[in-house]
Amino acid sequence: MKPIQLFFTLTVCTISLFQATIAYTQIGGRNAYEFVNLPVSARQAALGGYLIGVPDEDISSTLINPALSNDLMHNKIAFSHNFHFAGIQNGSVAYGRKLDRWGINTHVGVQYINYGDFRYADAIGNIGGNFSASEVAIVVGASKKVAERLYLGANLKGAFSSLESYSSNGIMADFGLNYVKDSARTVISILVRNVGAELSTYNGTAYGTPLDIQIGLTKRLKYLPFRFAIIAHQLHRGDIRYDDPNSVGQTDIFGQPIAVNNTSNYVDNIFRHLIFNGEFLLGKSENLRLRAGYNHLRRKEMNLASFRSFAGFSLGFGIKISIFKLDYGVAYHHAAGATNQISISTDLGRNGKKI
Repeated sequence: MKPIQLFFTLTVCTISLFQATIAYTQIGGRNAYEFVNLPVSARQAALGGYLIGVPDEDISSTLINPALSNDLMHNKIAFSHNFHFAGIQNGSVAYGRKLDRWGINTHVGVQYINYGDFRYADAIGNIGGNFSASEVAIVVGASKKVAERLYLGANLKGAFSSLESYSSNGIMADFGLNYVKDSARTVISILVRNVGAELSTYNGTAYGTPLDIQIGLTKRLKYLPFRFAIIAHQLHRGDIRYDDPNSVGQTDIFGQPIAVNNTSNYVDNIFRHLIFNGEFLLGKSENLRLRAGYNHLRRKEMNLASFRSFAGFSLGFGIKISIFKLDYGVAYHHAAGATNQISISTDLGRNGKKI
């Protein structure tokens, strides 16, 4: 079976299995530590939110899929910052190191988010001071080649959340498996993220961690400097369409309700599980990269019925200058605006020499 056939078979079968047993469900706002699902780099932001199947020198990608950690990431360090909405800011730091003695590649990182300052106010609007809210996750991970084409990786994450006087601490793990074919031109990835639990809760109620099961197909074209990826996410949930209680059902001229098109809903649900992205690799040394992505779930949940917007789309570029790599990504979430993310990375082992 060809890789693309295998990918779609796994994706459709997994969605169909869970759709048969799970009803409508929203995926946001139900768990603690949701910030760990934000893009960890400008490159990922530009590619629809995820990049799980490119085993190159991008050390930030290991914070999402630990199986991507490889020799090219040795001594690489990356910083990323996202200018989110309403003064909210988030970002990450990542560093990679190869341990020759054990034949494994390791990485460490930090993901953070600061929600800004808030004002205390009583029921009639009297201001009583300020408070803040922030969260951070510390990540330690490693990967190893376990067979000719198989790479296995794992992350261990400690999450620490402080929202005004409430706090919660938890532990999570990521497990990734990459099947690499044709010298990394084709990669099939299987990823289980954020498996864990809260060790302490905000108010005695456990909310759980934001589990996400993903399958990805990444392929670089042979005769064109272009790489595309299809990523299926939230595969442990069946129907992730939003059941809007305010929606009005359609009726015919006799006032009878029109039957729902189940085929249309099923196709829409399949595409909500999918993220599409592409990356042009330009120049002799691929010093310039142009990127675009599309997240159908984001578009369907954030788009306005009465106003067209770019919700769900994302764009960006990457450029290498001497020993530094600079990346920029813009992700459109809503008609109200977009997020802008900047990343910079370098090789600490180059001592100023050109990459």
